[in-house]
Amino acid sequence: MKIKPLGKRVLIKPVKEEEKTKGGIFIPETAKEKKKQGIVVETGTVEDKEFPVKKGDVILYTGYSSEELEVDGEKYLILESKDVIAKIEG
Repeated sequence: MKIKPLGKRVLIKPVKEEEKTKGGIFIPETAKEKKKQGIVVETGTVEDKEFPVKKGDVILYTGYSSEELEVDGEKYLILESKDVIAKIEG
């Protein structure tokens, strides 16, 4: 199944968080600090401008207005482009 966001939205795959520390201690779900980082899977459209991110970019985002969905057992988020706060390079 292919999903194409409409308007100024971005479909991302959240980056999985580490479940244990380097020393081997497991971190309970309630104690984890949520990294708001993901990989751009698909972008919507913006008229008269270049979209700020492209497929494959690793981004940081705010998580206040995202829509979660699951397709073929994989979790994805759809965000407004204004919720993308940075692109990670290198």
